[in-house]
Amino acid sequence: MANSSSPIDIGIVDSHHHFWDIAEMVYPWMPPGESIIRRNYLPSDLAPNLEAAGVTRTVVIQANQTQDEAKFLLDLADATDFVAGVVVWADLQAPDIGHVLDDLLRREKLVGVRHQVEDDPDDDWLVRGSSIRGLKMLAERGLTYDVLVKPRHLSRVPVLADKVPNLRMVIDHIAKPPIADDIIEPWATDIALVAEIPGIHCKISGMVTEADHATWTTDHLKPYVSHVVKSFGFERIMFGSDWPVCLLAASYQQAMEAAMETVGPMSDAQRVDFLAGNASRFYRLPA
Repeated sequence: MANSSSPIDIGIVDSHHHFWDIAEMVYPWMPPGESIIRRNYLPSDLAPNLEAAGVTRTVVIQANQTQDEAKFLLDLADATDFVAGVVVWADLQAPDIGHVLDDLLRREKLVGVRHQVEDDPDDDWLVRGSSIRGLKMLAERGLTYDVLVKPRHLSRVPVLADKVPNLRMVIDHIAKPPIADDIIEPWATDIALVAEIPGIHCKISGMVTEADHATWTTDHLKPYVSHVVKSFGFERIMFGSDWPVCLLAASYQQAMEAAMETVGPMSDAQRVDFLAGNASRFYRLPA
């Protein structure tokens, strides 16, 4: 592949997007009032964006902390060719979490679990004994864990890694640094320490909605993304659109272009890893 080739030349994996049905489920994290994201978003809405961007496979991520949503997403994935993997919510602190995970594993496209730590009232959720027990069961079953945190939670991630060293983790949305406020510390120091955990990955996603929705440019994002690339290396970062949340600040194409520009120059091999290979290997997606 030549350096001049465009993203559409390879089969891109979008490692992070959502589907939802606001008639069937409540999404407490959505902004109040009228919003571009307060409507249904389903595979038929995403498909034209994927075709235009050269994305051939995706990983859909939970947005509602219920087992009803887990079934909803897994059913959609079964009916949608481009969805290669599903990350669901499960109550990792539940006494019967092992049985819950075993039931979920009957679904072919299940790849991992996510808990919305960023919204949890317990800032120590990641390191509680009941959470560690559930995360150990996740690791034992070969499932991944999407780490949805804000900068204040990052110090707990190395503690979690020490307690569950075989847990395959990926940081969502570069841990949501306060880009709109142009503040980089202590996020920069803490995420660099997280990057020292063997095998942990990071999604280059969600930056546009952490910046000022109306006035952001890639110059606002670059210091944060450059630091992540330096800390994790090209072998442990992956592209995610965060569609349709990204629509608060950018179109699908703009979110992808922002990720590509802020990551910076890449060799052919690095580009393939960032856009497809790393996500495929991390989530163990079928070819």
